[in-house]
Parts: sequence; C-alpha cells; structure tokens
Amino acid sequence: MAKYAAALDQGTTSSRCMVFDHGGQVVAVEQLDHEQIFPQAGWVEHDPAEIWQRCREVMDGALNKAGASADDIAALGVTNQRETTVVWDRNSGEPVFNAIVWQDTRTDKICAELAEDGGQDRFRLKNGLPIATYFSGPKVRWILENVDGTRERAEAGDLCFGNIDTWCIWNLTGGTDGGLHITDVSNASRTMLMNLETLDWDDELLDAIGVPRSMLPEIRPSSAVYGEIKEGTLAGVQVAGDLGDQQAATFGQTCFAVGEAKNTYGTGNFLLLNTGNEAVQSKNGLITTVGYKIGDADAVYCLEGSIAITGALVQWLRDNLKMISTSAEIEELAKTVDDNGGAYFVPAFSGLFAPYWKANARGVVAGLTRFVNRGHLARAALEATAFQSREVADAMNADSGVEMESLKVDGGMVGNETLMQFQADILGVPVIRPEVAETTSLGAAYAAGLATGFWSEVEDLRENWAEDKRWEPQMDADAREQAYHFWKKAVERTFDWAE
Repeated sequence: MAKYAAALDQGTTSSRCMVFDHGGQVVAVEQLDHEQIFPQAGWVEHDPAEIWQRCREVMDGALNKAGASADDIAALGVTNQRETTVVWDRNSGEPVFNAIVWQDTRTDKICAELAEDGGQDRFRLKNGLPIATYFSGPKVRWILENVDGTRERAEAGDLCFGNIDTWCIWNLTGGTDGGLHITDVSNASRTMLMNLETLDWDDELLDAIGVPRSMLPEIRPSSAVYGEIKEGTLAGVQVAGDLGDQQAATFGQTCFAVGEAKNTYGTGNFLLLNTGNEAVQSKNGLITTVGYKIGDADAVYCLEGSIAITGALVQWLRDNLKMISTSAEIEELAKTVDDNGGAYFVPAFSGLFAPYWKANARGVVAGLTRFVNRGHLARAALEATAFQSREVADAMNADSGVEMESLKVDGGMVGNETLMQFQADILGVPVIRPEVAETTSLGAAYAAGLATGFWSEVEDLRENWAEDKRWEPQMDADAREQAYHFWKKAVERTFDWAE
C-alpha cells in the first residue's frame, strides 16, 4: 500500500522533488539549481538537457532521503515554471534551441506586430491574455523564424513544443520511446494558443501567431492518470498530475471556493483568485487563466496578477551588485534602518507585467538622497515586492467586486518576516502563512494523489491545511496611502524607457 505522494517541481532557478505523507506534511525534499543564461540584454535562457538531468537527480535524491521505494509512491505530480518554451526533435529527443524563459523579452517586435491589428487585447476574449512577451506562443514563433530549418521540420511534424511540464512528462514516460506529448489546461492557457471556452488549441490563434498545430501537445486535465514512469528509481509510478506552478500553489493552498485567493512569492509574484467555472475577463490589467481541471469535472478559472521581478530583485542585489552574499541576508540588512529613507525601487527589468503590461518599461530607483544607504536600498527592494502585490490586489478587488479580507501567502520569500509585516501594512489586511509554505509542490502532489485515490476528495485536502503564522496590519491609513502614492510616482518614471 502506497504511503506517499510525490511532486517534481521544475522552477525558474531550480528543480526539486518533494515527498508528502497523507496529512500533507513534508517527508523529504531534494533541490538543485540550474544555470541562468543571459546571451544579451533582455534574453533569458535555460538548457533543457541540464534541467532534465537535474530533475532525474532530485527525484533519486528525494526518494533516497525518504527511505522509500517506487512501491511506496502513490503517484507523481509535475509542476513547472510556466511559459518557458522548449522545442525539440521528436525523433532524436534533442532540443533545437535553449529553452526561452518566461522573463525573456526578445519577442517584443513579434508582439508589437501582432498588436498592430486590434491592439494589445486583440485575442483576450478567446484566450484571456494580452499580447505580451511573457507567453509561449510568440517564443515558439521566434524559434521557428530564427533557428535554421525549424519551420520546415515543424511543418513536417518532426518537432514538439511544450512548456517545461510537457518536456518533463515526455522524458519521464519514455522520451523517444513512446513518451507522452501532453500538457494540462493550466499550462495550455499560458501559451496564447488555447481557447478558454473549448479548452483546445484554436485555429485562428495558431494562424495569427504562426505556430503549426502538429507541434502542439494534447491538452489533458490537471488531475488524471497519464501514464507511468519508464526508468529510474521511480519506474512504474503513475504520472497523474500536471499544473503550472502558480495554479499548483493555488491548489496546494486549497483555494477551491469562489473568492479564495493566494499570493506566491518566488522569482516573481503571482496572485490568483478563484472565479469558479466562469472565465471572468479583467478590466484592470489582470489575466484570465485556467486554474485547474480535476478529471471529467468542469474547469475552474482564476483571475491572475503576474509580477515579473520580486525574489529575482534580491538575487540581482546578490549576484550583480554583490550587496549581499546570500538571499537570506537581505532581511538583516533591511532591519538596520527604520524605513526606506525615501527611496523606491521599481524592478522593471523585463518591463512591467500586471496591471500595466508595458514591455518597454525599465527599472528605476527613485527618491535618492545622500542620506540613503545599503540598508535603505535593501528595504526598498523588499518593499517593491509588497507594493507590486498591492497594485495587483487593487486590480483584483476592482475586477471581482469583492474586497480582499485576508491573503494566504506561500513561496520562498514568506520566511522573510519583515516583508510579510510590510505586506500586511500596505494591504491593510492580515497576511497568513500556512504550515507547509512550499504549496506549489504540495498542489502537484495533491492533483496526482486525487487521480489515483491516495486522497478521495478535495475536502481531504482542506483538512490538511493549517495556519503557521499571521501578520496583522500595524500602519495607519494615512501613512499607508502616502507610501503608496510615492510608489506610484516611481512606477510612472519607468514607462516608455526602451525605444
């Protein structure tokens, strides 16, 4: 009898495998980083072969740490950095190019061309998305237009496209030896190529964006038995869950009711609100996405506010400016001062995502005086995460017509208590951290375990959720709004910088 459910969580900066027991508690975790490749300004790439190797290593490591065998694992769920685009040869299994990462802005000219006829919201009624460099479809087109021979090979049916979930599942289930070329509705909804109503690839979108249907994976539910792992320590285990990372975190936070929301603090930040079986179109700069689909049940949709750079700003201070030697040091440095000293840091490194969608914005530090020191800049960097989340929360309140009463949080940055307190202050609502903060992996494991009967229904998952800590707002309303006013002024300084 299986004792555990497992998740393969392939993220922007690292891959991890986590093993969970029936109570949703962590049994084992193994995590390894992979290289970030920056060929030129605005370009961000990963090596798909390196990512797959890291995935194999972390699965072996987690199983070993758990003291478990494949027989102990009920199912494996996969979750992934979304929109990051891989194109590979279905016969050799070799990628034709590095993976183009979601933060990459090289498709700005393609996106501008697509927006000439109908504007940035040209496809929004069909796919819920603005035309933006963020999404996969334009990245596929860039590869087909810039890597010799790929357009012809794609038209001949020799190339596969997928987000990272598709690449991992294809390799897990056999690769060139019968590997499954599939994705789920949550990942497909991030490509600009899927119709939100039909939950299938849309010929009008494919023709306009320039992606052959023959390259595309089959779209499956997020929780369903797909097939079994063919080799390695997990050979024979069913792959039974597939969710984009932010949808997986929503699932792991058990946001199964309309109106429930969570915010994940990672490389970027992503606030998702469950809108039920209705795809709600945003009027305030959010995107409409598929949250999840359990088996044959109707799909559940979400409104999402996507922020490109939050944790990545801390990494930038560490790696590019050498201000800190580890990411965790940012909090101690920020605590050396009482406030930001009047400095505001807007990290529009990849343009601005929600609610602005301005690809030509670039980062600024505003309000500098000779009084400002390293501590103030560290604090301003943390506050940037909270301010950006406030902007998204305001848009979500306007779209949904419901005022947020509290915010569930998860992800790598929620251990930073200075940030969490400021987030509660600037939102004016309590911020709540669960006992298991790595809800992305937990959500993927939940989806897989539901499909195989390890958990019988979503109410079992709700019972596993437990609060770890809560932060109540301490800032008075006038101070909150004054700080936010200056943040908005700083954001305006980033607009239209790139020409």
